[in-house]
Amino acid sequence: MQSNVENLGALERRIEISIPQEQIQDEVNKRLKELAKKTKMHGFRPGKVPFKLVSQRYGAQVQQEVVGDVLQGKFADVVKKHDLQVVGYPSYEVKQHDSDSEKSAELVFNAKFEVFPQIVFGNLEQVNIEKPLTTVGAGDVDKTIEMIRKQHVQYQTVNRAVMEGDRVKIDYRGTLEGKDFEGGQATDVLLIVGKGKYMKDFEDAIVGMSLDEEKSFEVTFSDDYHGKDVAGKVVTFTVKLKSVELPVLPEVNSDFARLLGIADGDVDKMRDAVHHDLEREVARQIKSKLKTQIMRCLMDVNPIDAPNILVNQEIARLMENARQDLVARGLETSEMQLKPDLFKEKAEHRIKLGLILGELMKVHHLKATAEQVRSVIEEAAQAYDNPEEVIKWHYASEERLRDAESLALEENVVQWVLERVNVIEKSVTFDELMGVA
Repeated sequence: MQSNVENLGALERRIEISIPQEQIQDEVNKRLKELAKKTKMHGFRPGKVPFKLVSQRYGAQVQQEVVGDVLQGKFADVVKKHDLQVVGYPSYEVKQHDSDSEKSAELVFNAKFEVFPQIVFGNLEQVNIEKPLTTVGAGDVDKTIEMIRKQHVQYQTVNRAVMEGDRVKIDYRGTLEGKDFEGGQATDVLLIVGKGKYMKDFEDAIVGMSLDEEKSFEVTFSDDYHGKDVAGKVVTFTVKLKSVELPVLPEVNSDFARLLGIADGDVDKMRDAVHHDLEREVARQIKSKLKTQIMRCLMDVNPIDAPNILVNQEIARLMENARQDLVARGLETSEMQLKPDLFKEKAEHRIKLGLILGELMKVHHLKATAEQVRSVIEEAAQAYDNPEEVIKWHYASEERLRDAESLALEENVVQWVLERVNVIEKSVTFDELMGVA
């Protein structure tokens, strides 16, 4: 049997497998004889059906089974001989020969398949990883408390001219060259002036209006506005103001502290709790930014190709997740056509990174201990009101435990890489770390 491995590309391989016709026929006859002992056919006693009739009825099926079994066996021999790390299953195609060929007494197949990429780890000593450093100050606590106050804003009806930040109720009608256009009319619209829900010129025009006042003004839509009918055009709006409400933020007092989970209403304890939460978020952000850089450097230092079989499987999984997400949002997906190309880059990235991480963990024995898995679960549970219940929830499911173990393994990889790269510490503000403009 020919067993040379032919390279068709980075990871695609092909081998030629020859099977003597005589070997196939001998095995077919053997199986048909065994089958004849159990075959039932009208007019014959069980086991007494003539071999010729059994062959006529089952011969083609048995031959197909035999060829398949022999192919798999010979393919496995080649894989073992050449120590090939095969991805998925091979595809077989019959290779034709001339009738006078010396191989005419043989069935000849081409087996195409992919192999896993060979991963040779690159040098990490010249890689620089930037580690952000920050401290949480009183000002950061103040800004966070102010943000929480705005999240709990209440509105109080007032009888005065509109100011920025007010919540107003309006009716409006827009006309283009004196005619109504689709989407240009609405009633009882609640709008927080200056928040940017509508175009700036529209919201600015409402400032200074009085209750029950009706006002007309022009607004020029941008050329790239999503509504093609009005993009780049001047529209006349008529707005009627129906109510004005003043935003009222809660005071920072014992009631506010209780709202944030401080049972005795102590404001100092509330500030300490906010400070602690911010420090935990800082640690999480630093860990996340380090992990992102490390995963990128592993990809850069260890460039590999991704097997198409695995990429296509990942594309299918990403597409299904996208469909489920759309359904969860209440969108109809039956008429949506998600194109695989949209997911290809992400799928290739995930497969390559997964292969690199898997090999790294195997070669350097970066296993996750039970204590590390527990630590991952406990850290995640701290974001919930009842951490102990969340911890029990994780341990009640093997799948959730595997997810936690994967995170622990990734943390081991991160730590392993950090010990080998150049870590450059950089002081940043809290806002810079959080990406706050």
